[in-house]
Amino acid sequence: MRPEDSGATGFGALGFGAWDLDLATQEMYWSETTRKLFGVAADQPVTLATFWSLLGPEDRARVERGIDRARVQGTSFDISLQVPGGAASDSQWIRVLAGIVPDEAGQPRRLRGIALDINQEKQLERALRTREQHFRSILDTVPDAMIVIDDSGVIQFFSTAAERLFGFTEQEAIGRNVSELMPEPDRSRHDGYLARYHATQERRIIGIGRIVTGRRRDGTTFPMHLSIGEMQSGGKPYFTGFAHDLTEHQQTQARLRELQSELVHVSRLTAMGEMASALAHELNQPLAAISNYMKGSRKLLAGSTDPNTPKIESALDRAAEQAIRAGQIIRRLRDFVARGESEKRVESLSKLIEEAGALGLAGSREQNVQLRFNLDPYADLVLADRVQIQQVLVNLFRNALEAMAPSQRRELAVTNRRVGDDLIEIVVSDTGTGFQDDVLPNLFKTFFTTKHTGMGVGLSISRSIIEAHGGRMWAENNSAGGATFRLTLPAAPQDNREF
Repeated sequence: MRPEDSGATGFGALGFGAWDLDLATQEMYWSETTRKLFGVAADQPVTLATFWSLLGPEDRARVERGIDRARVQGTSFDISLQVPGGAASDSQWIRVLAGIVPDEAGQPRRLRGIALDINQEKQLERALRTREQHFRSILDTVPDAMIVIDDSGVIQFFSTAAERLFGFTEQEAIGRNVSELMPEPDRSRHDGYLARYHATQERRIIGIGRIVTGRRRDGTTFPMHLSIGEMQSGGKPYFTGFAHDLTEHQQTQARLRELQSELVHVSRLTAMGEMASALAHELNQPLAAISNYMKGSRKLLAGSTDPNTPKIESALDRAAEQAIRAGQIIRRLRDFVARGESEKRVESLSKLIEEAGALGLAGSREQNVQLRFNLDPYADLVLADRVQIQQVLVNLFRNALEAMAPSQRRELAVTNRRVGDDLIEIVVSDTGTGFQDDVLPNLFKTFFTTKHTGMGVGLSISRSIIEAHGGRMWAENNSAGGATFRLTLPAAPQDNREF
């Protein structure tokens, strides 16, 4: 008796077709629905050869092995096939299930089963695989390492970034305890951390994040920022950790601290030099006056009959000589300071501004200051002393932040442009309070300041540094109501333009 699929109660009404294979005679029977699934016409005879012709080499080999195994072992088989020219599309996925039907002697005689259209299931599988591949490709490009562990601390997922960071491949990491990525004492304590969390639900790092130490496969350690989230899947808790390597960050911070130390040191030396120069200028005049008064006093004693007159004259002569000597010492000191020896090299202006900004603009984000650095790459190379120019820029940046503190609009812009063939101009503009008319003429004078706690040497030193480089520095009010400082530096020689 052959299975049928016609009628409301047949297999066709249920969405699948029937088929039958006589293992002795190799005769086959396909129902109407089965023919439609395989793309075989209703009047076309169906034989085993017809069936083989519809399958690719790999699928045919799998079906042949399944038939042989069913005949020998008396078992059923379940195989999914992809055949061309199906009823619904150019490529039809069919699931073939079959079981052995024995003869009267109990020997395998027929292989009887059903064929189902599984195109929709395969499309869903492809969509899921595509989505999974897309998700995986996103995870592969995330710079932070991503690790998923179960409630026992066993690694379930290990991203590409985690492979690079810790030195384990995904295959090596999955199944390990996450504590292997930690140095002691956390390595021994981690299981206890998990047990305490399960018992108390007290969150000490989940959803908070903190800086911890990681351990690579080779045993070396490194600082990292670890953030952990918790999720539920299948009724079980899982923890996802994101680890960000802080090695480069800490190196950058160390370099910034070193640079800041250099700037502070040079700033103090320059301030001392500027003050010494100013004092030398101011003291020379009273010393000259003292010498003149001494000489005048000696002339007044010329006609005196006092017996102590020779002694007084000698004392006045010696005092005048010492006043002149003091003036000479101060002039030499002033000349030494004024020389302003510095080591000038070809420097990238954008790099100087970047490093100076890291120091001088610390806290600008918290003050809601918008930074606009619009730098021309063709006006980038200057001949300068790196530390001294950064000292000037840091001073301008800090002054700008202070000036913008009471302003509603806070924008700091830095631009550069070539001025002629041998100079590059740097412009620093803010939206602060600007300058009063009586301030601008005195702005760069030593000891002149508009700050309550200022010494009045910062801008004076800055102008001295720029002038020692062969440039100029001046200030003006801008259309936004704030201040604009302009300074020029010598451009690098022509043969260094491609530096």
